[in-house]
Amino acid sequence: MTTTPPATTLSVLRRLWPEVWRYRRRVGVALLLLVAAKLANVGVPLVMKDLIDHLDLKPSPLLIPLGLLLAYGALRLSTSLFQELRQIVFARVLARTSRNITLRVFEHLHSLSLRFHLDRRTGGVARDVERGMTATSDLLDWTIYTILPTLLEIALVCGILIAHFDWTFTAITLATLVAYIAFTFTVTEWRMRWYRAANTADTEANERAVDSLLNYETVKYFGNERHEFARYDASLIKLEEATVRSLKTLAVLNVGQAGIVSLGLTLLLWRAAAGVVAGTMTLGDFVLVNAFLLQLSVPLNYLGMVYRQVKQALINIERMFGLLAEAREVEDAPDAPPLAVRGGEVRFEQVDFSYDPARPILRGVDFRIPAGHTLAVVGTTGAGKSTLARLLFRFYDVGSGRITIDGQDIREVRQDSLRAAIGIVPQDTVLFNDTIYYNIAYGRPDASREDVITAARAAHVHAFIESLPQGYETTVGERGLKLSGGEKQRVAIARTLLKNPAILVFDEATSALDTRTEKIIQSELAEIAEHRTTLIIAHRLSTIVHADQILVLEHGHVVERGTHEELLAERGRYAHLWNLQQREQTPAVEEAAVQV
Repeated sequence: MTTTPPATTLSVLRRLWPEVWRYRRRVGVALLLLVAAKLANVGVPLVMKDLIDHLDLKPSPLLIPLGLLLAYGALRLSTSLFQELRQIVFARVLARTSRNITLRVFEHLHSLSLRFHLDRRTGGVARDVERGMTATSDLLDWTIYTILPTLLEIALVCGILIAHFDWTFTAITLATLVAYIAFTFTVTEWRMRWYRAANTADTEANERAVDSLLNYETVKYFGNERHEFARYDASLIKLEEATVRSLKTLAVLNVGQAGIVSLGLTLLLWRAAAGVVAGTMTLGDFVLVNAFLLQLSVPLNYLGMVYRQVKQALINIERMFGLLAEAREVEDAPDAPPLAVRGGEVRFEQVDFSYDPARPILRGVDFRIPAGHTLAVVGTTGAGKSTLARLLFRFYDVGSGRITIDGQDIREVRQDSLRAAIGIVPQDTVLFNDTIYYNIAYGRPDASREDVITAARAAHVHAFIESLPQGYETTVGERGLKLSGGEKQRVAIARTLLKNPAILVFDEATSALDTRTEKIIQSELAEIAEHRTTLIIAHRLSTIVHADQILVLEHGHVVERGTHEELLAERGRYAHLWNLQQREQTPAVEEAAVQV
């Protein structure tokens, strides 16, 4: 996965700002409400000072303190009211921005090449996206509506102190603020290493947990539960150590912040008390100074917490933006047209390809599948057969040469239109953990129920589905493990039939099945391939004798080509593989006949 440099608040906000700007009216109204809340909050100590000064003098008409009392209550209420109104106005912005960013990451992950997805760890990616989604809304809320308003409140308080009292009050207040902020920033930067380490350990633990649970059967087959527990616990130990250090350093930070605020408050009260004794200040002034610093200490403590949270949010967003930074290996040209399928002729023209430059997979592969014809590719494991299907789907781009469909280079058309024209029945059919109906309908999500049932009938799976207690609403389990291999293959066939593509790919679609089931499904595949351009990637040669043309692939080269009869007559590599498999399959065929 691509590693990205540590993100700054400004760089992250710059990336988030276009999403926020779409709701600028809401943001503006929320800011006005917040300013009103801060003005009301600062006004509370001023009204309290006047109230105390009036009560400290000789008795006055009740109307004056009553008016001040009402003003005090109104300002207290206004502070909370404007804060909550701000939350109501801005809530949609936070939720929608977080949703849009997360959706963009999800869309980007689906646009990445197969190479990325073969290397990724599902649990880790899911955890990074989850944390990043939460951090996005938190970061916006804290920076725009906590840090900025707190700075505004500090500026207002300092202005009032300068206007009402001598310079020492402002100096003490500013010195306290500077010391507090400097201490908070320094210690927070120091302790972020432990939070970062905790995040890494958390991601690793989640990766191992998800990987282990996805491979539940393999764990049971080899009795490796304790081994899995130990691997998971190793990640949890790292998480525990990083979390403990993070909490301990947090305690140091909190104590230091409290000490700085207490010292500043003590010095201010000492100056105010001296002023009251000297007769230069009233009791109301004393209360005002105390209230201001106490009022500032709360947002200051909160500001310290927010700064920590912002730094932690940046770390979470770093990992999510790291996913966005992953380069698309296969991209459409900006003006790429959709694929225009006229018949479905497929051509590979001198195609070279390698996953690793040091290890070529395909070398000068050249063949043509006329529209409506069937071509089969055979060869030993590692010859590059499945790579042909991956290149046709454009999971990767060719190194040299080109692949065309009806004369159009597939690199010059839109990927979505290309893949819409191709259907595949893979060897290992992986189903969604949902109902059978959903998995069949996935071939064309807007299909009617009648279309889904028609596709199931054509795949000879309708009767089996109807025999189940819940019918089409039966859930298939994780990766479809509740169904047998043959049942999963029929669901895959139904899904492909519903898609109704012009070009079909059978990637060793029956090699994992028993001989009897293979024969049945093979005839079903032959039915759906009729009148469609078909590429069959096969291991068992008996399944492709009907093909219009057969290619033999060896180490990325096409070494033989022809019909089944022509290749047998050549007595070459194909004939050797045929004789070898015939000898291996004879006992299996006899056993199947006995079972029948």
